[in-house]
Amino acid sequence: MEQAGQAEESAVLEYRHRLKQLATAFSSMFGRSYFRLFLNIRRLTCANERVKLVAQIPKMWSTLSIRLATLLILVGCLLSLLTSVDGQQTTQDEVLRVESDLTNLLFTATDKNNRYITTLQESDLRVLEDGVPQKLFTFQRETDRPLSIAFLIDVSISEEKTLPDEKAAARTFIENVIQSSKDQAAIIPFEGYAHLEQAMTRDVLSIYRALERVEVASPTYTGSAPPISGITSGPGTIAPPPEGSTAIWDAIAVTCNSVLTPVQGQRRRAIILLTDGYNSSSRLTRSQAIDQALATESVIFAIGIGDKKYGGVDRTDLREVAELTGGRAFFPKKQEDLTTAFAEIEQELRSQYLVAYSSSNKTRDGAFRNMKIEITNPELTKQGLKLRYRPGYFAKRGG
Repeated sequence: MEQAGQAEESAVLEYRHRLKQLATAFSSMFGRSYFRLFLNIRRLTCANERVKLVAQIPKMWSTLSIRLATLLILVGCLLSLLTSVDGQQTTQDEVLRVESDLTNLLFTATDKNNRYITTLQESDLRVLEDGVPQKLFTFQRETDRPLSIAFLIDVSISEEKTLPDEKAAARTFIENVIQSSKDQAAIIPFEGYAHLEQAMTRDVLSIYRALERVEVASPTYTGSAPPISGITSGPGTIAPPPEGSTAIWDAIAVTCNSVLTPVQGQRRRAIILLTDGYNSSSRLTRSQAIDQALATESVIFAIGIGDKKYGGVDRTDLREVAELTGGRAFFPKKQEDLTTAFAEIEQELRSQYLVAYSSSNKTRDGAFRNMKIEITNPELTKQGLKLRYRPGYFAKRGG
């Protein structure tokens, strides 16, 4: 029995050794920081069949062909271990980690005629963070990434004339873009406060119904959803928004924090902002709203639409908030232009590239890191391509 126990312990140690070799091989092939490898070593002693299998590995490690077979066995054991840990607690000393801190950056490229360029190669560009070139781990076209879109709709009195057209164009966009198998959308009307009439859902019918319920506040909000919380008013702070006012920056911030932040997985988070751009009662600044969008990796597409009776559209603020989050601003003059704006947003969301890198700056200080994409291909540089992407991100804090 003692000899059997020693043999089993030896097999476990050999298994650990081979797994570490496998992790090293993966790191050398794909880059040390490309992924995290989680292994619960303690469970090896309970996996008798795997231990028996691994006990044969030292005998098999002599020829190249057998080494390949052994590598495949190790991969199978690794996958078996990964699927066996669901629902069970692990502690830090039980886990072998290959560290990963990838920064994902989506971007679009257009030519001088605003046509999308879909033929870029990794060798055509470089990515800099705070002026330092970064090594890319991923470069690929992103045409089918799941979407999470928040429709942020100004329902103050100044939108009374244009709201029906906005709703019709938004419905057409939803019909053409939202794939119920994977995409999500939320409906958020706002005036002085933002109201979550429909939380993120893939149920297209629920999205339609919520959109149809959106009406102008004249001056009181007529919907059923209470204000989204997250901004404090009281003694020593800015007063709460008065009835009939418009708080664009507050609406963006609470949408990012309360609606887009909880969204899980690798998704394209976007706000489609329909407003005339006249902010009258926000407790937060435009810069704070932009920071919230950047922190949640949310891009803002602003559609500036308003009534001349109420001053038309404030283009400057809308263009700023869109471009500084990697989006675009549109200023339709008629119904056809509004439909075209939504069509261009659709095309942009489906015509992107993804680059990913592990920052050479490992400091976890919560500071803002500036990102820049440069075209290095001389022929493409002559074409004057325009790249759109978020300008940076906030580093993680702590250990």
